[in-house]
Amino acid sequence: MAGKVKVTLIESPIGKKPDHRATVRALGLRKMWRTNILDASNPAVAGMIRKVSYMLKVEEVNG
Repeated sequence: MAGKVKVTLIESPIGKKPDHRATVRALGLRKMWRTNILDASNPAVAGMIRKVSYMLKVEEVNG
């Protein structure tokens, strides 16, 4: 992943590990089907996306 990515929360964090729920919140996703555009070139953000990728839909953004 490089540049900007659009992440969408597609699975509920209810019942998941507390650190996974906190990671979803840190990515700026508060409710189901909400989207946030993030800078994936930042290693911290890339790691957070990788950690909870099973709950996210990730798409690259042009521009």
